This record gives sequence, C-alpha cells and structure tokens, in this order.
Amino acid sequence: MARIPLVIDTDTAQDDCVALLVGLLDPRADLRAITMVAGNVGFDRQVQNAWITLSAARRLGEVPVHLGCRRPLMREWVSAENVHGDGAGGLEIDATDLEPEAEHGVDALIRLAAEHPGELAIVAIGPLTNIATALVKDPDFVGNVGSLHIMGGSNNGRGNITAAAEYNFYVDPEAAKAVFAAGFREITVVPWHPLTLRDAVFSREQLAGIEAIGTPLARFFTTVVGSTLAFDESVGIPGSTHPDSLTAAVLLHPELVTASARYAVDVETASELTRGYSAMSWGVHGLDANATVVDDVDAVGFLDYLMALLSDPRPPSRPIGL
Repeated sequence: MARIPLVIDTDTAQDDCVALLVGLLDPRADLRAITMVAGNVGFDRQVQNAWITLSAARRLGEVPVHLGCRRPLMREWVSAENVHGDGAGGLEIDATDLEPEAEHGVDALIRLAAEHPGELAIVAIGPLTNIATALVKDPDFVGNVGSLHIMGGSNNGRGNITAAAEYNFYVDPEAAKAVFAAGFREITVVPWHPLTLRDAVFSREQLAGIEAIGTPLARFFTTVVGSTLAFDESVGIPGSTHPDSLTAAVLLHPELVTASARYAVDVETASELTRGYSAMSWGVHGLDANATVVDDVDAVGFLDYLMALLSDPRPPSRPIGL
C-alpha cells in the first residue's frame, strides 16, 4: 500500500487534534510535518495542543512542528476560545524540553512541496494564511502541490461564526480568496454546512460508545472533544462536530465520499456583513470550476473509521493529565 506524503496545516484545538490523530495513526498517512497557523485559540496554546496530541499518538519527537503565520494577512486575529476553551479540554503535558523547528511553517510547506512535486498532499484545517503566503513567496508552490484538502466555508449555507461565514474563511478571507484563485491542480473542500452538520456530528450516545473503547487514545478523544459539547448543544447542534478529522479521512479514504461535484468557489472580502462567505457556483453561472466540494459522506463509515483508530492500545509518549 502506497503511503501519502502529507502536511497538516492546523490551528490545533478540539477536532484539529483528532485530525492530527488521523494523520499520525492511519497507516496510509506519511505525515511529514505539522504547520501551525493563527486560528482557534492562542498561538502558543495551539502549539502545546499539538505536542499533547503527538504524545497521545506515541509519536512525540517523530513529526516536526513548524510555526507559521501568527496573524491573518490583512486583519486582526479573531479568537474562537469562547467555543474551544484551551482547545484540549484542560489536558497538559510537560513540554519544557520541546522546541518547534527553526524553519518557518511557510518555508516548510514550500520545501516539502518542492521535494515531492505533484505528490505532496496538504490538509488545511485552519485559516488559509500559510497556504496563501506560500503561493505568494514561491511561484512554483502551486504547481508542486499534489492536492489541497480544505476544511472551510459552507456550500451556500449557514455559517458558524456569523450567519454568513464559517470560521476559517472568516478569519482570513483574503487568504481563502487567493488560494481558490491560484490554480492548484486539485482542491477538495469539506464544508461546514450542510455536510458537517449532517454527516460529522457525534451524539452523546456515540461519544459514550467511543469512551467505552477504554484505550488511552479513546480517553484522550473524549476529553478533548467533550470540552465543546455543551457549546455545540447550546447553539442547536446535537453533538460534537468533526469537520477537520473528516477532511483528513477523506484524503486518506476517498471511498468515504458518496457524492461530490465540481464548483467555482470564491470568498467574500469586501462586505463586513458577509465577510468570509463562500460562494459555490454549481455550473450554471458560466464560471470555471476550481474545486471539488464534498456533498455527502458515509457517516457511519466515518464513525467506524475513527473508532478503529482509537482502539489502538498504545500508551502516550509521556504522561498526559488534567
């Protein structure tokens, strides 16, 4: 089985941690680096959450962590700490001896794409600041990237941070707009609405089933994910949401996708009311398609996939505690 060389570009909190587990545990994944981008919670806290997740997967010290852009291209950072808290459910490890790589995250993306031209997959599950910066810095970057899987936007549907916008595109809409206009050979989008809210929400009963697996990984998952459950339910979502881990899973297991289509995707930057809105044209407006948008997935298969990964009995690299 050929392994897929990939980078996960992340703003590590809650389901981002689960997406990292997918990249760290799935035998199809050859995770070359984790690059950090300003997003969900404080930047340094995101790095800590990546260390914790690497430890949970017993991969601490094996996968490099690179610090990327600490703010959006043109705007002030917008926090989602009201949703995520610290992003790890209060979990901590002793990280006093851990250091990120000296190489900037953008430079790591450029280098790895050049080392694997046409092969490197990037899973971008935070704002697209690092990706946009890389395409500006290196004119060959777009052509070198094999595929780009993006968690972001909604398919002409509701947002989460505003009525119009999903968080990742809202935080840095200029970056998102630039990425979709850049001409990447293969972009796949996993949107917030309707896909995530229909096919990637785990109920309390399903979460209890994961907790019952009883492994250290399952306990890590339920602690991290459970920290946002009350918020999700307070806004009418009947469980925890998993768009980031779904994005990683779709790359590694495209058989999970049951329906998708080509769209012309663009992102609103000029209006404050609809900032970050993702306009996805389905082929009737005379626009050239630039992305494949996932419309439906095998929801049961996705849950079963994660449960199988979390059944691995491996202990963490070092103790993880509250």
